[in-house]
Amino acid sequence: MKHTEPKPEKVQNLFGSIAKTYDTANDAMTFGMARLWRRKLVKVSGAKQGDSILDCATGTGDLAIDFKKVVKEGAVIGSDFSPEMLSFAGPKAKKQNLDILFEIADATQLKYSSQQFDITSIAYGIRNVGSLEKAFSELARVTKPGGKVMILETGTQKNPIVRTLISLYFTKIVPIIGGLISKEKWAYDYLNDTSRNFPGGEDFAQLLRETQLFSEVKCKTLMLGASYIYTGVVK
Repeated sequence: MKHTEPKPEKVQNLFGSIAKTYDTANDAMTFGMARLWRRKLVKVSGAKQGDSILDCATGTGDLAIDFKKVVKEGAVIGSDFSPEMLSFAGPKAKKQNLDILFEIADATQLKYSSQQFDITSIAYGIRNVGSLEKAFSELARVTKPGGKVMILETGTQKNPIVRTLISLYFTKIVPIIGGLISKEKWAYDYLNDTSRNFPGGEDFAQLLRETQLFSEVKCKTLMLGASYIYTGVVK
């Protein structure tokens, strides 16, 4: 399947337009499952107290917050190229007395040192980067050898029945819910299109393997393929 890489400016404007209602809409559209799947990613990552974490495309900071609760005194950075989304992340972490650094950064051009983090993550953001190749390379570069790149994402399903049901939900229902809450239905139409046309499961895992950046790549299916957790162990 050919993935058409989006224009960064369009993605940046899109997330800026829905930042204020993003959490509410996301909870409504996924029935709260996205929160559970982020916590599942943290568990699958094997993160432990003292680990250093970089969460890319952190949005309003939920995954960075979940990691911080586990690594405790370990350093956690949440980065995103949407200042509007980040404006909600800092106050959310502060409200929970969590010391997390949130800053603007592009997942395809990370400003961090090589081999800086034990775990690097990106949840529901990899399909919106301007270049998959650059994002894979940067995520692996800033991760220590033996460390993990963790990705949570939607994508296509092999099973035709599951594919049809999920496609109907995301095509017909998600844009309506997102549009009603955010008043920006076009944004959720676009996000649905990127999900429907993005490789999922073993197809995406194979893209990770082909980079030859990882000694091991694993894929975990969530709710019959509604989402996937990918683990790449950096060489």
